[in-house]
Amino acid sequence: MRTAALYAGLLGLILIALSMSVSMARRSVRASIGDGGDEFLRRRIRAHGNFAEFVPLTVLLLALSEHLGLGTLFIHILGLILLAARIAHAYGISQPNEILAFRMFGTIGTLSVLGITSLYCIIAFF
Repeated sequence: MRTAALYAGLLGLILIALSMSVSMARRSVRASIGDGGDEFLRRRIRAHGNFAEFVPLTVLLLALSEHLGLGTLFIHILGLILLAARIAHAYGISQPNEILAFRMFGTIGTLSVLGITSLYCIIAFF
């Protein structure tokens, strides 16, 4: 699971960056809980939340797929898609004038990796 570990580590660093982004936005609008009615903070919170909702299971499935025999090249491809998708989604959703193309790429990329690795794990079981 060495290859998946690389992407888990990189995605972990992105989670730290998203967490810091929320913290800094909270500080600037003086809202320790909730979003204080601030759209900028609300978008940062959702970027962080969406990341936290989708990445852990997707990375777990990526690691399990590697453990179950999915080739290193394919793990790299899926890991890179997931990495790019999560960066694009976080960027797109956090902008005041949302950039739908980035958000859509992020959603489609993430769900693709989630779906492919889910199916691989099911098929590898049988």
